[in-house]
Amino acid sequence: MTDFTTSRGNGGETHQQASGDAPVLTTNHGVPISDNQNSLKSGKRGPTLLEDFVLREKIFHFDHERIPERIVHARGSGAHGVFEATADISDLSKAAVFKQGTQTEVFVRFSTVAGGAGSVDTPRDVRGFAVKFYTSEGNWDLVGNNIPVFFIQDAIKFPDLVHAVKMEADRAYPQAGSAHDTFWDWASLMPESTHMLMWAMSDRTLPRSLRMMEGFGVHTFKLVNEEGHASFVKFHWKPRLGLQSTIWDEALKLQAADNDYHRRDLWEAIDTGAFPQWDLGIQVFDQAFADAQPYDVLDATKLIPEDDVPVRVIGTLTLNRNPDNFFAETEQVAFLPTNIVPGIDFSNDPLLQGRLFSYLDTQNSRLGTTNFHQIPINAARCPMHNFQRDGKMQVHVPKGRANYEPNSLAEHGEDGGARESRRGFATVNAATGADEQGDKLRVRSETFADHYSQARLFYRSQDAHEQAHIASSFVFELSKVGVLDKVPPRMVANLRNVDEDLAQRVADGLGIPLPDKATAAKEPVDMSPSDALSIHKNMKPTLEGRAVGILIHDGTDAAELDALIAAVEAEQGKAVIVAPKVGGAKLSDGSTRKADGQLAGSPSQIFDAVAIVLSDEGTRALLKEGAAVQFAMDAFGHLKAIGASATAKPLLDKAGVEPDAGVTDTGAAFIDAAKHRFYDREPNVRMLA
Repeated sequence: MTDFTTSRGNGGETHQQASGDAPVLTTNHGVPISDNQNSLKSGKRGPTLLEDFVLREKIFHFDHERIPERIVHARGSGAHGVFEATADISDLSKAAVFKQGTQTEVFVRFSTVAGGAGSVDTPRDVRGFAVKFYTSEGNWDLVGNNIPVFFIQDAIKFPDLVHAVKMEADRAYPQAGSAHDTFWDWASLMPESTHMLMWAMSDRTLPRSLRMMEGFGVHTFKLVNEEGHASFVKFHWKPRLGLQSTIWDEALKLQAADNDYHRRDLWEAIDTGAFPQWDLGIQVFDQAFADAQPYDVLDATKLIPEDDVPVRVIGTLTLNRNPDNFFAETEQVAFLPTNIVPGIDFSNDPLLQGRLFSYLDTQNSRLGTTNFHQIPINAARCPMHNFQRDGKMQVHVPKGRANYEPNSLAEHGEDGGARESRRGFATVNAATGADEQGDKLRVRSETFADHYSQARLFYRSQDAHEQAHIASSFVFELSKVGVLDKVPPRMVANLRNVDEDLAQRVADGLGIPLPDKATAAKEPVDMSPSDALSIHKNMKPTLEGRAVGILIHDGTDAAELDALIAAVEAEQGKAVIVAPKVGGAKLSDGSTRKADGQLAGSPSQIFDAVAIVLSDEGTRALLKEGAAVQFAMDAFGHLKAIGASATAKPLLDKAGVEPDAGVTDTGAAFIDAAKHRFYDREPNVRMLA
């Protein structure tokens, strides 16, 4: 019985909503999913949004489903070569790789899609055609196929496509083919796949040779010139040997005769000097052309007819060297659509946008380290500088401590590392300064420019003791700054925007002149102080949930001790008996009171208040015990209430405990005092800023 209803979305996609007792589709964390067909975008044709946790989880999980084989395109053949730019397109793109006459080293990988690494070369399948250009401005990866369109319009559907076309989940066959139930079940419910199916069922998926098939970038990209003007572009690889395919029966018999037919053909052609060649062609068009078409140029299930926009040849690819080691090169090569260079840019194609999420995570999972870019086949041939460090299998050994920016290390004679470049990659239509035009912005709103008003609010909402602690903390932290002697004054200059008194206290604590106030991006404003921001103004006078440490020794008055314990517990506090010996002490009435903790291992730091209940004999003994003196000294220095029997006064004197509101006898006054800290004591026990 069907427990779901089927409907069509505006884009023709199939939606199936659970009904009756059918299970509801959820994320891995149980959140119900309302739309499993469309990723979240900024507008109908805008870029895919990072906040789409449904897309990200689905792609993330999919990326990690196979280790270490590629999930798709697992069976591949690779070769080294060179690309030569043969036409001047400087009016269209500033990319160095396209400068006429430039020769760029490349590595190309051809592959089947559905089969595993141990499958065969000749099934009916799409072929991957991925080119890594090692340009002077960094690596550019043009990751495409031998068919110009694709099955789906949105990357959120990609895991479903691959799950459907792969081996059926319960039986693990058939391998490397789409002629089975689950693929056609899925395809029959996906009208958008129809165009691609026409290509897939054609002889395009039965190439005679890898040397005799076309390649396509599939997506619509952009070319950007020196003036920042962008044009839409489609990339084409045209084989110099022309197109040729087999027929189905022939392909089946080739499979039986030679599982490595395409791999062998490519290797032997290069090995004998018959270097395969392709011309790189582009279809270039503008927004006006795009708007005039009856299809969306950002739809990966559509192509731009060559009769409408002829392909213009701009360069030639020649494969001239076989790999030295299949695993090190062909298997470990990692193609990333996000590898792009100045002069080329992405469009808002939702399938492309999803691939930008996916590939980096996939390669990290497959190759086992975020440092896969250091593997020689993946390494840029131009200089590479950034602040990424460490990670598994880090083979570079960066020197110095510049692993962050901004930094001022160079001002102090150290290597400060690399910085941004005005000629660096910039997304077209993305504002980088005052100009905020365009649909993609690499700017920060001026509404984010006020960095100090709430810092001022926080500081001025604290009581005087808390303000002293803040100032003293800055002094301590900044006093630890070593050779970077310009840093403390720069920080104090910032603090002048928060509060002048705070800045002066910190400067005085550091022993430096008060620097000029730092220029604020936006002048701070005064906000009414809020008691909610203060710890001290929100402390409760209570013993509930708090511990009182009670120091005893032989001869301690039993009645006084019992009364104190009862009073603490009556206030829902916890009384903890501390003695020099864990066995406890023999009290004045001859009984033995077991200790909860030994004095040496139970310092006053672990209690909220302390009481010292000693006899004359016990006091004389503990005057010689450093842990006992420290017990009282630290409690006083940490501003805690101290209750003491009259006979314990010599111990308090030796510990430097001075009379104040927090130092009492062990009666009712102590119980009230134990609910507080005594911050007025602090100037007497330590220097504050």
